[in-house]
Amino acid sequence: MVTKYKIAAECANAAMRAVVEKCAVGAKIVDACAAGDAAIEAETGKYYNKKDKDGNKVEKGVAFPTCVSVNNCVCHNSPSEGDEKTLREGDAVKIDLGAHVDGYVATCAKTIVIGGQKVTGAQADVMKAAELASEIVIRKLRPGDSTAEIGAMIESVAKDFGVVVVEGVMTHNMKRFIIDGNKVILNKSSPEMKADPEEIEMYEVYALDIVMSSGEGKPKQRDEKETKVYKRAIEKNYQLKMAGSRAVFSEISKRFPTMPFTARALQEKRVNFGLVECCNHGLLHPYPVLYEKDGAAVAHVKCTFLVLKNGNDRITTFDPQEVESDKKLSDASLYELIATELKPKKVKKNKK
Repeated sequence: MVTKYKIAAECANAAMRAVVEKCAVGAKIVDACAAGDAAIEAETGKYYNKKDKDGNKVEKGVAFPTCVSVNNCVCHNSPSEGDEKTLREGDAVKIDLGAHVDGYVATCAKTIVIGGQKVTGAQADVMKAAELASEIVIRKLRPGDSTAEIGAMIESVAKDFGVVVVEGVMTHNMKRFIIDGNKVILNKSSPEMKADPEEIEMYEVYALDIVMSSGEGKPKQRDEKETKVYKRAIEKNYQLKMAGSRAVFSEISKRFPTMPFTARALQEKRVNFGLVECCNHGLLHPYPVLYEKDGAAVAHVKCTFLVLKNGNDRITTFDPQEVESDKKLSDASLYELIATELKPKKVKKNKK
């Protein structure tokens, strides 16, 4: 199990590097997304290619399609072919993707600013706050610990940096073929969204997900036509009326039975009409493209980690871009916590 999670993480990390390399001034956003998905397929394709005794191959590939969300766009932007939007100098880009091998998932997200200039001001504040919150929380989620205080801890970091925690963002546990398990850590509670405290258990796997904003922290959908990422609602069945919709849904069921996918990956020609009918009857869960208010700075970080006996093992890349923020954590002990090793090195015993 651990081996396959780590292989999936290596594939996700390689894909992240490919997308970062693609994100340059003048590059099309859709090309960056396509490069990430292609890298995931290429990397996962290197492993477990022998068929089993029944002639089946190990399932592997994209666990979450590559999304490139720019500036005040918070998440889930993975446009279709033909989209002409490009990246510009100074754009703040949130990259989000995931890979799986035999259903064992690794996801990651990071924020970069395009160009070689120093990152300062509100963008630096949200990026540093997200980074530090992630470093603190991953050290707090140890076996036997409760998730009860995690949300308050994330909010305290945001307060110190003069930013806000974005509502609706959750850390999920993951299991084989399940990218969003039942154990949930809600970064920010609201009257509409609450989560019961959970106890962290040995050998669990989590996707630690944090988004910070200089805006209101209440992202909204602007245009439902921008939604291009979906997931099969496995608990729902319905006999679709349109032949095109049935063809689209058949492809989804065969190729993406449990993992999120992007419309760009579908081969059926009648994709848009088919997706609309599928969503109208609850057969798909859409991931809407969400926005903060105009001009708001947003940062997103996500990492996959394993809860192990000798410390949590962060298996997806976590190399935040260097920024210059004039804000600091008010609690100095948190810096001491961040300085501690996630996985303490084993001390070799001297042989007598």
